[in-house]
Amino acid sequence: MKWYENRIKSAIDGTNPMVIKELPGSFAVYGDVQFLPGYSVLLPKREVASLNDLDLNERQVFLNDMTLLGDAMIQACSPLRINYELLGNTDNFLHAHLFPRYEWETDEAKKMPVWLYDKSHWSNPEYHYSEKRDGKLRQKIASCLENAYRLFNESS
Repeated sequence: MKWYENRIKSAIDGTNPMVIKELPGSFAVYGDVQFLPGYSVLLPKREVASLNDLDLNERQVFLNDMTLLGDAMIQACSPLRINYELLGNTDNFLHAHLFPRYEWETDEAKKMPVWLYDKSHWSNPEYHYSEKRDGKLRQKIASCLENAYRLFNESS
């Protein structure tokens, strides 16, 4: 099995190369495409179909992880905001998409969900993850995420 055929299992067994950091209730994973630099995904630590399939404690930890990943992305990417999306319509497993939204996007694009970007943004090799182009920002997000958790743990 290839790592991308089961992203959660490959994150758990250490074979998912896109993992940024293991968190208390999830795995922060860098997006396969980067037309919005810093795009990341949050995967739970066990395979479930939806957020409601986690017990209350697991939900709280997963959602906390999501917000701290968002904080790290804000610090690293300096976007206008982060769009958070929990869908599951296409991939029937819990995962959260975190999209940084930028000033340089067109006015029309800023008002729409990223899924309405032209389909070529998802398939064009120009936007596929590249360590050479994207590795520095990925590492900055990892560092900011480490700092976000340190601050969170100090305040708890």
